[in-house]
Amino acid sequence: MLAEVFQTPDTAVADIANGATILVGGFVSAGTPSNLIRALCRTGQTELTAVANNIGLGDLLDELCEERQLAKVIATFAIRASGTRQSRFESQYRAGEVELELVPQGTLIERLRAGGAGLGGVLTKTGLGTMMAEGKETLEIDGEHWLLERPLRGDVALIKAWRADHHGNLQYRLAGLNFNPVMATAADLVIAEVEEIVEPGAIAPEQVGTPAVYVDRLVQCDPIPVRWEG
Repeated sequence: MLAEVFQTPDTAVADIANGATILVGGFVSAGTPSNLIRALCRTGQTELTAVANNIGLGDLLDELCEERQLAKVIATFAIRASGTRQSRFESQYRAGEVELELVPQGTLIERLRAGGAGLGGVLTKTGLGTMMAEGKETLEIDGEHWLLERPLRGDVALIKAWRADHHGNLQYRLAGLNFNPVMATAADLVIAEVEEIVEPGAIAPEQVGTPAVYVDRLVQCDPIPVRWEG
């Protein structure tokens, strides 16, 4: 089955529903689907839940806060150190206008992996005895205590790859191989922004980072430079 190729990022995201949970790949500016994020700003969906490694660190995901499109964010990095400039998201969070669920980075990616693999959850010691464990189930196994973290899935995943073939096989480059592959497994609809679409066979099997079976839509875009704000 061939992935559907869209001519613009706006048409690729136009039918995402209000209230959807969206997985957004990337680590700050590396491997971030910036064109798809900006398209989502233009198409105007609201009450969205965004799942990402970070928001408000110079990333374009923070632009969704300009028109208050986000209702909730699940992320590892979202709050800056005291005395630094607040992002749009942080300003809205501190005003009680948007919800935040902070998740340790390793736990976040393992919850996504569990969601993609159809597992019932992840057992971890990270967060035991802290506020991270509030309201969560703990288990005792062989005399050791573990925190049960539930799997995490999205309605849509927005991911960024370097190249795709017309089947939808994706090839990543350098640090772009971060959250993107695991997020591609954990969503009902996967939309990939790529810099080049090539003929089947042009990407060697060992270079495929995400198999075509996971990818529903492709859109070819020039990369958008994103400035790091530490």
